[in-house]
Amino acid sequence: MRVLLTGSAGFIGTAIGRALEAAGHAVVRVDLMLPQAHGATKAPEGTHRLDVREAGGWVAVLDGVDAVCHQAAVVGAGARVADLPDYASHNDLGTAALLAAMHEAGVHRLVLASSMVVYGEGRYACASHGEQVPPARDRADLDAGNFDNHCPHCGDQLAWTLVEESARLDPRSSYAASKVAQEHYASAWVRQADAAAVALRYHNVYGPGMPRDTPYSGVAAMFRSSLERGQRPQVFEDGGQMRDFVHVDDVARANLAALEAVATRERGGFEAFNVCSGRPVSILDVARLVGSGTGLDPEVTGGYRLGDVRHVVASPERARVALGFTAQIAPEVGLPAFATAPLRD
Repeated sequence: MRVLLTGSAGFIGTAIGRALEAAGHAVVRVDLMLPQAHGATKAPEGTHRLDVREAGGWVAVLDGVDAVCHQAAVVGAGARVADLPDYASHNDLGTAALLAAMHEAGVHRLVLASSMVVYGEGRYACASHGEQVPPARDRADLDAGNFDNHCPHCGDQLAWTLVEESARLDPRSSYAASKVAQEHYASAWVRQADAAAVALRYHNVYGPGMPRDTPYSGVAAMFRSSLERGQRPQVFEDGGQMRDFVHVDDVARANLAALEAVATRERGGFEAFNVCSGRPVSILDVARLVGSGTGLDPEVTGGYRLGDVRHVVASPERARVALGFTAQIAPEVGLPAFATAPLRD
């Protein structure tokens, strides 16, 4: 299979490219090389440089391609209002331009990098009143250190449960809104273009090659960067936020499985899958695992970001059944190893 891989020079794209070639697939690499993502890093030899937002630029690179693995995106929390145009331009318009060009080129198989941020808050239940959908957390509560979600009926603290792909989409940041838009464009495209697409909702990805101290780096790399400076990792809220951390090599395996699946799917279908380890871990424990052996204990700051949610932990079951994908690297193994893995400047 000949696969066009966008975002190929990025941390995740690099791992996917290696996995595809190891499986015997031909890879056409495409990247925009945004400075905030890549810094001074140069694109590997043979990488096509183009602006994802220009549909006409895709024509030459799509020739002879069987499927597209679309990883290119502006990522991060989208904490500033000023970030909105970047997310809408690169993620929304970029995806729409790619899909239009794919149809014109007769390429009808897509794997899309999505994110767990599309869910907003995770799934919650009250012991007395069953499943509940909490509203966005109030700034006054966060200022007072009241970080948990509570049952609207009895006020008891809600317990987190596993989020399945059928959960409602409720983006809480500009980045999250752009990822929902990407999925919606892909879903509309499969019907209009008689195509097939899979969206992979990545949870917190970490591993070798992550960039240092940028909005692209993710919390594990931010902890790691602090340790390299001899500083204690700074943990927001009370550190009790539950997440799923998945190693980049497992993400690459998930993309390989998704590409092989979408190549045989009947056209006209769109599916989304969680890509996660299936082993929930608190943010405080992540900081401890990454910093194990350094003597630098994490510092719980009580700070917060309004775009953050309290808990979001995924069910890996649908990806296991439909794609045959199960993560191989547990966080308690991968995160301590990440403490000495190379980062990208």
